Amino acid sequence: MTSLERFHACMNYQPVDRVPNHEVGTWAQTKQRWRDEGLAVDDLHWDWFVGEARWDMDPREYVDVRFDLVPPYEEKVLAREGETEIIQRANGVVSRALVTGAVAGMRASMDEYLRFPVETREDFVALKKRFRPSSPSRYPAYWDKFQLAGWQQREHVLVLGKNCSTLGFYWRAREWMGTENLSYAWYDQPELMHEMMEFVADFTIETARPLLERGVKPDYVFLNEDMSMKNGPLLSPDTYRTYIFPHLRRLVAFFKSAGVRWFVVDTDGNCELLLPLLLETGVDAIWPLERAAEMDPLAIRKKFGRSLRLWGGVDKRELAKDARAIDTHLRTLQPLVADGGFIPTVDHLVPPDVSLANFEHYLRRKRQLLRGEPF
Repeated sequence: MTSLERFHACMNYQPVDRVPNHEVGTWAQTKQRWRDEGLAVDDLHWDWFVGEARWDMDPREYVDVRFDLVPPYEEKVLAREGETEIIQRANGVVSRALVTGAVAGMRASMDEYLRFPVETREDFVALKKRFRPSSPSRYPAYWDKFQLAGWQQREHVLVLGKNCSTLGFYWRAREWMGTENLSYAWYDQPELMHEMMEFVADFTIETARPLLERGVKPDYVFLNEDMSMKNGPLLSPDTYRTYIFPHLRRLVAFFKSAGVRWFVVDTDGNCELLLPLLLETGVDAIWPLERAAEMDPLAIRKKFGRSLRLWGGVDKRELAKDARAIDTHLRTLQPLVADGGFIPTVDHLVPPDVSLANFEHYLRRKRQLLRGEPF
């Protein structure tokens, strides 16, 4: 089977030669550890969303449409304080970042967020000027001349937008306002929140429209949301239904009417309370099923059935243990792999407590899992 045939067959619960082999990536600190353990890191390209030949990952191609700010804010260090820097990011957020332990620009801990670009409706009106769908720089140069025919003839999966580019409703509002401010805004500034959610849908649709109207038919759209924490969503189902639900439903309808087969939502943490709403809008799959947040893919399948496809679900904590623990963990996923509609991957980036030996053992066993072979 081609990787394209394999992907759609898996998503449709049809027979496959093997389930697709997808992964996400690693921390920069993990890459550094594996170099020390003997991996020739320069021989790999490290963008596992598009595949990695060394480890037999299936190829995927991402249409590089820019859904970000054009122009972005200037990235700059505003101050240095001991082991930290205060930085203005390209998205307009100002944060305090720990310098110690950073590798290749990747911090060893979360930033402390200090300021966000939107506090009032006037701020939002000003911000919208950076989200003009018609900006030519949002699209790959000469895509209609050089790439359109290739996309139509492809044998691999095509995705609209690179990872963390097609940002969702909660993600954008959190990025614009901050988690705490946003949590109050649903109640204190309802008109602004309705306006924001409508704008996110309109902007996403109009940015994607030129490609879709020219016949580009991505196999799926990946909406990045990250709207949950370990113990549940960061907004209630009622709040979600009031503000986000109607706009997500029309967003899903737009893409599917344009020939996009699957709509996938990415949210870390435990999003189980929101899954009925996602299914009602037409969402087909969720990722990454974070195991530390009790997102057990077997339990989710049992509760929601085959209408919800599942990606992820491999507990990164088990990979840090030993070969026996990895084998035991992967065996629990065998029934779900056999059932279909499930693409197992590590439930986010591989952290630096996972050795190279453990990771390569995981990949060997995973290849057996994907083929339905006992181990």
